[in-house]
Amino acid sequence: MVRNREAAAGGPFANERSEEAVRRRLIGFAFVVILSRVAAVMADAPLPEVKGVIALDGVEGRIDHFAVDEKAGRLYVAALGNHTVEVLDPVAGKRVTTLKGLEEPQGIAAMPDLGRFAVASGSDGKVRIYDAADFSVKAELGDLDDADNVRYDARAKEIVVGYGRGALAFIDPAKGRVVREVKLAGHPESFQLEKDGARIFVNVPSAGHVAVVDRGKGAVVATWPIREAKGNFPMALDETHHRLLIGCRNPAEKTLHYREHREHGTQRAQAIPPDGLSSVNRLRYRDTAQVIQPRAA
Repeated sequence: MVRNREAAAGGPFANERSEEAVRRRLIGFAFVVILSRVAAVMADAPLPEVKGVIALDGVEGRIDHFAVDEKAGRLYVAALGNHTVEVLDPVAGKRVTTLKGLEEPQGIAAMPDLGRFAVASGSDGKVRIYDAADFSVKAELGDLDDADNVRYDARAKEIVVGYGRGALAFIDPAKGRVVREVKLAGHPESFQLEKDGARIFVNVPSAGHVAVVDRGKGAVVATWPIREAKGNFPMALDETHHRLLIGCRNPAEKTLHYREHREHGTQRAQAIPPDGLSSVNRLRYRDTAQVIQPRAA
C-alpha cells in the first residue's frame, strides 16, 4: 500500500527517473520507512523533504540498518524483528519483494558496481551476498558471530563486516570468503571508511574509544578515547571538514561529539546538544547542507 496522493499517477516520482532524482528520493524515503525522528542541530539547516510514505504492511518488530543503491533505484531495509529484508522501489513508491528466512538481519551494504548487496544476520552469524537483479543468493559465509554493521569498500572491492567480541572481517564478494581480519578491543558498532584515505574509524563502546584501522596495514594504528560521554554507537564522517562525528547515548545532553581526524584525532572534541533526543541510534552527515541528522532510538 502506498500512502501518497501521487501514487495513482504511476508512482509518486514517475516523471523523475534520473539517478540524481532517485538519490534524493531514496534518502527521503529512508528516513520515513525506518520511522525516523530527524533533527537538524546546526542552525537554519533544511531538513530532507518527505515526498511520500511506503507502508510496510505485515512487518513487525524493530527496524535496524538500511542501504541505498542509487544505480538500481532500490532501498534495502533490515527488518530485524521481522527476520526479513524489505526491498523497496521509492520511484514507484512500492515494495518490490521481501527476503525471508534471515535470523535478525542487521547490517546491509549495496555494491552498485557489482550488482550485488550484502546482508549480515546477527543471530546466526551469517553474511549473505545477493544478486541485486533477481535476489538470488550468490554467496553465504558463516562463523561471524553477531555480524552487525556492513560497509562496502568500492576501491578495494571488499565488504567490511563488524562482528563478534571485537573484529572487522574483510570479505571478497566475488570469491565469497574472508580474506583477512583486524582484531579490536570489543564489539564494533558503527564504523566509517575514508574515501580519500586508507583509514577506518570504528566505534568500540565497551572500550570507550574509537579505533583507527589502517586498511593497508591491516591493523589498529591508534585509539581515540571518548572521555566526555559513554555509549558511542552511531558515527558519521565529514571528510570535507576533517571531522568525525560520534553519537553517544550517555549522558543525553552530550550525545553528539566531533573531533578532527586530519592527523591524530586529538586536536578537538566538542559536545553538540541533540535537541529533543534522549538516545541517538543513527547519525548521518549531509555534506551539501553541512547538517548533522541524528535519529532517536
